[in-house]
Amino acid sequence: MRRTGTRLAVASLILVGLVVQATAQEGSLTPECIEQLREGLAMDANTRAIRNALTNTSIKSIAENRDVLAAHDKKFSHKVKTSGISNQKSSGRCWMFAGFNTIKPVLMNNLDVSSFEFSHIYLQFWDKMEKANTFLEYMIEYRDKDWQDRTMVFLLRSPIPDGGYWENFVDLVEKYGVMPKEAMAETASSESTSMMNKALARVLRQDAVELREIYEETGSVRKMRDAKPAMLAEVYHMLVLNLGEPPEEFTWRHKGKIEDDDEDEDEEEWDDDEDEDEDEEEWDDDEEGDDEDEHDDDEEWDDDEDDEEDDGYEVEQKWSELGRYTPKEFYDEFVGLDLSEYVNIADDPIRPKDGHYEVAGTKNLYDGRSAHYANVDIEVMKEIVKNVLLDNKVAYFAADVSPDQDSTKGIMARNLYDYESIYDTDMKLNKTERLLLRDSTINHGMAFIGVDLRDGEPVKWLVENSWGSSRGSGGLWTMYDDWFEDNVYNIMVHRDYVPGRVLSILGRPVKKLPVWDPMW
Repeated sequence: MRRTGTRLAVASLILVGLVVQATAQEGSLTPECIEQLREGLAMDANTRAIRNALTNTSIKSIAENRDVLAAHDKKFSHKVKTSGISNQKSSGRCWMFAGFNTIKPVLMNNLDVSSFEFSHIYLQFWDKMEKANTFLEYMIEYRDKDWQDRTMVFLLRSPIPDGGYWENFVDLVEKYGVMPKEAMAETASSESTSMMNKALARVLRQDAVELREIYEETGSVRKMRDAKPAMLAEVYHMLVLNLGEPPEEFTWRHKGKIEDDDEDEDEEEWDDDEDEDEDEEEWDDDEEGDDEDEHDDDEEWDDDEDDEEDDGYEVEQKWSELGRYTPKEFYDEFVGLDLSEYVNIADDPIRPKDGHYEVAGTKNLYDGRSAHYANVDIEVMKEIVKNVLLDNKVAYFAADVSPDQDSTKGIMARNLYDYESIYDTDMKLNKTERLLLRDSTINHGMAFIGVDLRDGEPVKWLVENSWGSSRGSGGLWTMYDDWFEDNVYNIMVHRDYVPGRVLSILGRPVKKLPVWDPMW
């Protein structure tokens, strides 16, 4: 029941107070009403204890549900072979990192290598250029809209954001290809994008004003477009200063897979008890993560250790022939996936199932694809992901990671935090209500790499994140099945794993949703 005994008592006192306040403006918080609130607060021993705890300790620490923690384990019946944990650091590139984490095992299998890392900054550079061009085109297209128009407000609030969608990743890879991390390494601005984004946004807003002035003076769309190349040149210049210039070609070779003692990763159990010391840390975006090595974070990497093996002269390794590649050649030769065959399947709780929906304003390439999805029941999504994982493939997904997840222990579970007991009130909203009321939003992309099945049904899922190996449990999260139901909104998988009935939804006419839709 929504109201507790305490709330009923307070409500009764307030009603009495409101009768007394008949002459006050209706709806105002009057001194008499405040006095009733004070008198209605029962500061008993339990309330004092909770107040003392909350004023001296973080709410999450007090609310963490010990029953959920006691039942937690990290054993899985199936895990896809992966290597290394990436770190997006203080940037909003999770969608891109999750995309690379989805295709990385394919490259590793094709080359039979034990580790590999893509260059995230390479696609980041072109993503920014494409978003700048798209923003300027929108300013031309919407030249007659008022600055206060809802679409214009949305675009102007963040002209060149970090965030993106699976469709954006696919468009970038198809147009620009990919490259290994060695060919274009991260910079301070790629890993912490705030100031770079602010500078670029200011320049693009200035360009928006200039384009509007050109149109008001000349009435010519052609003259607006004629002004655009100089604007893009300025963006390109700024990006090169912050990120470096992407190479058109690069040389690369790899070493073959070497024997190691970690074959037990293929066993049916994952348990990283060595990370317990780090479970006391809170996730801080500004904190540095280990992005460049594959070592466990409970060990310090000491350059003085094993000098003979770590001096850069790996003369006993079998290296491939040195090759020269364009980024597109590299993708075609070493990955080769047709990413256009991947489809977006969603659990949109606010709309009828079996519908095909597209969200406006979600493309990064002006001639690219907007996010669009087939809306199905969450159980259908689970079955698809399970089949992908059992075939030793990775599944990309997007979720709301704000509720019920502990980034120091790597747990995602329903009721992980018991705020209701602390505040003695009902705080429940269902998935539909949370989305409609903006209590929930899709805010992070990750990859499924494992599942724990009992009698063929999933109990929990293993998640590879992009917050570095010092977060979660060595960079991995255990997602319990109830959390999947509550907070996962969409998956991106190859169409071969999708039932024909669901694929047929994507062939139906699409219903366009506005860019401010709560699903996105």
